[in-house]
Amino acid sequence: MDLFSSSWTALRTAVAELPDEDFAQQSGCTGWLVRDLVCHLVIDAQDVLITLVTPAETEPTRDAVTYWEVAETPPTGDDPLDALIVRLAAAYEEPRLLKFHFDDVGSAAGRAAELADPGLRVGTRDEVLTAGDYLSAYVLEWTLHHLDLVAYLPDAADPPAEGLARSREMLQKIAGTAFPTSFSDKDALLVGTGRRTPTDAEKAELGELAAKLPLVLG
Repeated sequence: MDLFSSSWTALRTAVAELPDEDFAQQSGCTGWLVRDLVCHLVIDAQDVLITLVTPAETEPTRDAVTYWEVAETPPTGDDPLDALIVRLAAAYEEPRLLKFHFDDVGSAAGRAAELADPGLRVGTRDEVLTAGDYLSAYVLEWTLHHLDLVAYLPDAADPPAEGLARSREMLQKIAGTAFPTSFSDKDALLVGTGRRTPTDAEKAELGELAAKLPLVLG
């Protein structure tokens, strides 16, 4: 729960500190500018709010790791929902309006997470999780999207170290094996999810794991 809050606060702070011109820069998400990614984060925050007020009666069917599904192909940006995000982001016209909406909804999602009972069962995507597991899963979401946000913004701060470490742990569980110890947490996440192509030396270190990559999470 604490990692959710620290990761989410860091991401919201990074967005709040962006100068207007950075919203037109490319992000680490294929086909999306920074403004498109921030618009997606508004939707993410709404999903958190919706899920935390959607109680479930049945036993959990997923946990923080099995919440994630691995797709066969990376996103191209052509998915109808991805295209909708681009149109929504453009409709804000001024970065300050998008910043305001993101801060407004994002703050509410953060407060809801702090107030949530970790043992509460909640429903999302036709699955049941405890609120604690659901929010833990989102540490990976926030950390990866923080990396996407700053991918082409050298002056912006990276995600918190503890969020990077926890996200690496989850990604390794999803992969079923550990990344080489020579990989930093950031590099393990970037290479592991296809956000960066491994060098020849890194491929050699990855060994059999290289054939499983990238892990396209959804």
